[in-house]
Amino acid sequence: MDLGTIIGLFLVTILLVGAMVMGVGVQVYIDFPSLLITVGGSISALLISFKLENMKNIFKYLGIAFKPHQYNIPALIKTIVEYAIKARRDGILSLEQNVNQEENDFLRKGLSMAVDGSEPDSIRELLEIDMEQSLNRHNSNADIFETWAALAGAYGMLGTLIGLVAMLVNMSDPSSIGPAMAVALITTLYGSLIGNTVGTPIANILKVRAQDEALMKLLVIEGIISIQAGDNPRVLETKLLSFLPPNQRFSQFD
Repeated sequence: MDLGTIIGLFLVTILLVGAMVMGVGVQVYIDFPSLLITVGGSISALLISFKLENMKNIFKYLGIAFKPHQYNIPALIKTIVEYAIKARRDGILSLEQNVNQEENDFLRKGLSMAVDGSEPDSIRELLEIDMEQSLNRHNSNADIFETWAALAGAYGMLGTLIGLVAMLVNMSDPSSIGPAMAVALITTLYGSLIGNTVGTPIANILKVRAQDEALMKLLVIEGIISIQAGDNPRVLETKLLSFLPPNQRFSQFD
C-alpha cells in the first residue's frame, strides 16, 4: 500500500467530518436528492464519456492508486549492470538463460530481442512504442477521474440551479424554501467533495504512477542498448544512475 495516499485520504476524511461534527452535525449535510444529482448524474455522464470496458475497470485503477507496483530502481540498475558485465565477458548470447529467469517483463522483452540479434534501432523503436502506449493507457485511466471531478462540479452547479428554481417557484410556501435551498447548496458541496477529495487527487496520483513506470522503462531501454553495444559497465552504470536523485546514486564498483 502507498502510505502517503492512504494517510492523505484518511486525514481529509477526518478533517472534513470533524468540521461538520463540530458545527451543526453530519446529518444536516445528508440530502438524497443532492446525491442523486451529483453522484448519480456525474457517474451517468462518465458512462457517456468513456467506453464501458474502461468504466468496468475503475476499481482496478483505484487499486493502482492505493497499491501501486513498486519499482526498485537502484536494484534494477544493479541487475542491468551485472548483465552488462556478463555480456562483455562471455558475449551477449550468455544472457539467454537470464532472459528466461528475469521477472521484469519489460527488461525480459528487451533482453530477448538483444540476444536474438535484433538491430539496436529496432529494439529502441519497439520498446519506445511499448512505453508510449502504456503511458497513454495510464493517462487515459487518469482522465476518467479527472473528468469525474469536472462533471461532479458541473452537476453540483446544476443541482444548485434546480434547487433555486424550486425555491423561487414556491416562494409563497415558506415550508418549501428550506428543502429547496438545501438542495441548492448541498449539491455544490457534494460536487466539490467528489472533485477535490476523489476525482482530482486520484487522477494526479495515477499520472505519477504512470511517470514512474515510464522512467523505469526508459532506464531499461538505455540499459539494453548499451549492453548490446558492449559499453563499459562502469560507463553504463554512470548513465543509469543519472536517472536517480543525487542522494541515491551509489556505485557498485566503489
